[in-house]
Amino acid sequence: MNPRKLLAFTLIFIFILRRHHSAAAENLSFDFPSFNFRNLTLLGSSHIRNGVVGLTRDLPVPTSSAGTVLYNSPVPFFDPSTNTTASFSTRFTFSISNLSPSPSGDGMSFFLSPSNSTLGSPGAFLGLQNSSTSSPPPAFIAVEFDTKMDPHFSDPNDNHVGLDIASLVSIKTADPIDQDVDLKSGAAVTAWIDYKNDQETLNVYLSYSSLKPPTPVLAVAIDLSGYLKQTMYVGFSASTEGSTELHQVENWSFRTSGFVPARPTLHPHNVSDTYVIVSPRLPAPDSGDGRRRMGLGLGIGMPAVFCVALAVFGVLSVRKWREMRRVKSFKAEVVAGPRQFGYRELKAATGGFHPSRVIGHGAFGTVYKAFFVHSGTIAAVKRSRHCHEGKTEFLAELSIIACLRHKNLVHLQGWCVEKGELLLVYDFMPNGSLEKVLYQDSELCQANLLDWPHRRNVAIGLASVLTYMHQECEQQVIHRDIKTGNVLLDGNFNAKLGDFGLAKLMDHDKSPVSTLTAGTMGYLAPEYLQYGKATEKTDAFSYGVVILELACGRRPIERIPDCHKMVNLVDWVWGLHSEGRIIDAADQRLAGEFDEEEMRKLLLVGLSCANPDSSKRPTMRRVLQILSNEAESPAVPRVKPSLSFSCGVSLSVDDIVSDCEEGGSMCEIVIN
Repeated sequence: MNPRKLLAFTLIFIFILRRHHSAAAENLSFDFPSFNFRNLTLLGSSHIRNGVVGLTRDLPVPTSSAGTVLYNSPVPFFDPSTNTTASFSTRFTFSISNLSPSPSGDGMSFFLSPSNSTLGSPGAFLGLQNSSTSSPPPAFIAVEFDTKMDPHFSDPNDNHVGLDIASLVSIKTADPIDQDVDLKSGAAVTAWIDYKNDQETLNVYLSYSSLKPPTPVLAVAIDLSGYLKQTMYVGFSASTEGSTELHQVENWSFRTSGFVPARPTLHPHNVSDTYVIVSPRLPAPDSGDGRRRMGLGLGIGMPAVFCVALAVFGVLSVRKWREMRRVKSFKAEVVAGPRQFGYRELKAATGGFHPSRVIGHGAFGTVYKAFFVHSGTIAAVKRSRHCHEGKTEFLAELSIIACLRHKNLVHLQGWCVEKGELLLVYDFMPNGSLEKVLYQDSELCQANLLDWPHRRNVAIGLASVLTYMHQECEQQVIHRDIKTGNVLLDGNFNAKLGDFGLAKLMDHDKSPVSTLTAGTMGYLAPEYLQYGKATEKTDAFSYGVVILELACGRRPIERIPDCHKMVNLVDWVWGLHSEGRIIDAADQRLAGEFDEEEMRKLLLVGLSCANPDSSKRPTMRRVLQILSNEAESPAVPRVKPSLSFSCGVSLSVDDIVSDCEEGGSMCEIVIN
């Protein structure tokens, strides 16, 4: 053959092979240490808050919801050119917690689906499958983390892991409690899911730590090549049905493997990862030439290696120096008393942050009961789940809040900044929160009922500390999350206000600025919901709701028994007041064992603070004077005032996204 034609033929052949391999599937990997709105699709009730994905609604009242979050781009799982199915592995940290003592359910899943619009029904369908039998189920592959036993789907119990394929009847299930993992403990659980196509095995591992266990919770021998399409979407889904179960994903990494890297080769059918390039044999150099070349190589290579090592050492030193400077700066700011704890000391005191030690959940983390053996003391340790970007701002606020001193504030004993975590140590409150004491469901409820003198003392103590925060501090402190769950009770049932995770500091002579609305539904003032401006008046509104809860023994929003209608506590008490029967709002469990005039005063103070018109609400100093019998009871109109808002002041979606990504205190965007 003519040499020119042979050369042209060879070049064309190589070009075709390159095109062939460029069209072949490639391995993919991604890593989300925390989440933002880029590269993700949110469906249903899913939302992002503080870098954490929430899949179901974060509401204090029972509800039904379903949510899904997906990686935006489809992931290749099958290469038709080589007939290769990919293996995959994923790692993520999640938590499932119940916000109130209502029934739990239903669970969450990690899934693969050919569709990017997968959003099933609430309830036992885990947001994967529709309740309608007429619509065919999607060809999904899912690992479910189920927290409710549903006989319809042959669930073994209310705490199991299972593999589902196009059906919620699991192919195989396992109980993670065998490895001391409780899915609905509220603690962070790390999951690893590994599928190896060559071995036809899928393994699921679970742990409370970041170390992968040696033994899987669930091991399934299965060939998924018949179910994995050429491309599929990966993500998470969850659902609830008449419960307050919250499903969150804190971080996520994912990768596929097994596809042949694209490269030119003259053996397209050889899918081995090794290949040989044959080159013409060259004459061997003489020994003198070899020594010269070796000397030249060492002369160039050794300084290059030294420079690289020096650069790496310099980078690590700078990072260490910055971390030490940040911690030292924080030490200098919290000079008012809290001491620095060691991470190992706090980990040992909480039993390795064991879920059995969980005593509560705050706005910024989980609270554990800690036993310090060397001193014989008990404390409460809050483990922050704050995203790394927002931690600096949180520490700056905390350094000032740590200097607050009041008998009705939970005392901050100390702190720890190690291992990439923020740990706060508070005094332990043996009687728990006011919410638990008011609404406990045990048979001993009547025996442990909070009596009238203690309720009145709680109201006065809470008014006293809010007066201190609003008017007596160098900078005004707006709490923004006053509720019965954040009012703690010491051994003598004295009120201690805690959880300053959402608190804001303001100069006394400056007007408030609009921020993202934060707090708990039922306690939020109407103007705060509309304008996002937190002031001492919005704290007063929340205080008024807490006072009405104290007097009435009812939650801010309650469902009428045998009915789907919800009742607002403020509206209910105001209705009785308009009929001249406000005393009928008193907690029936007290059986009349209270001073009627004091009860009437407390109810009127609650309504006055919860007035829709913020200008009509009293200051907390005025409230303290009224409850201490130093001022007359407030005049409350018989008819609840109505309130209208002007338009054009609310935040835009762009503002919300911007604030969220810059580490805002709390944000939520729901896409329906």
